[in-house]
Amino acid sequence: MAMPPVFRFAPSPNGYLHLGHALSALLNVEAARAAGGRLLLRIEDIDVTRCRPEFETAIYEDLAWLGIAWEQPVRRQSEHFEDYRAALARLDAMGLIYPSFESRAEIAALVTERERQGPWPRDPDGAPFYPGTAKDMPCDERARRIASGEPHALRLDMKRAVMRVGALSWQEAGRGAVAADPAAWGDVVLARKDVPASYHLAVVIDDALQDVTDVVRGQDLFHSTSVHRLLQSLLGLPAPRYRHHRLVLDADGRKLSKSTAATALRQLRAEGLTPADIRRRVGLD
Repeated sequence: MAMPPVFRFAPSPNGYLHLGHALSALLNVEAARAAGGRLLLRIEDIDVTRCRPEFETAIYEDLAWLGIAWEQPVRRQSEHFEDYRAALARLDAMGLIYPSFESRAEIAALVTERERQGPWPRDPDGAPFYPGTAKDMPCDERARRIASGEPHALRLDMKRAVMRVGALSWQEAGRGAVAADPAAWGDVVLARKDVPASYHLAVVIDDALQDVTDVVRGQDLFHSTSVHRLLQSLLGLPAPRYRHHRLVLDADGRKLSKSTAATALRQLRAEGLTPADIRRRVGLD
């Protein structure tokens, strides 16, 4: 007998949920119900410096107020750092990751220097490609600097990784097969000294370990799926089906932010709005 599809809603407790989160959560609920599937809740609290317990508590309160139920137990990323370390170790054994030691300010200065000679490539989010030369650093120097406790990021050697797996695609709801282009992201960061895994790495590990079959998330993560498909292929993980939905925008046409208090579900609830009002505001009436 075929197993039921598995959906998940995976917010980060680094602020209060807003209307954009409500849309994503409600779409996951509706998709799971229509498919006779399961709905999981995952707390993406891998960045322990920004995530706070009061925001996690508010997530549970807001979702319950919306009438959303989820399976227990809830997976919290902060309880599974070893899973991400194991994945990094596998990629390292393949010779696909390397440490870079420049600070963000040093990287910005290098980009400025490179751009004096012409346009410097940027990823789909507009961030410049890594401009440094850490990939060519001798192994003994890398080891010495890491052993000394020097802050560093672990980056994916994108060129070698893409050559290893070849062409990739994913299944997108309403579109069919979409060609992946992970090289458009350059040598992405997979971990930092103070954060054991990037979003890209953690999300593919979590989805695989939770048997997620269908990922319903915002259009802002559409291009990130290329990196996720690459990591899934490298690590031998299954590829979920994807659906990237429209975003809820503010009056200026920008994606909502957790810093915009006026759109926080907590604030709207305090102003007397009902769950039905929220559904109408996000266009689900």
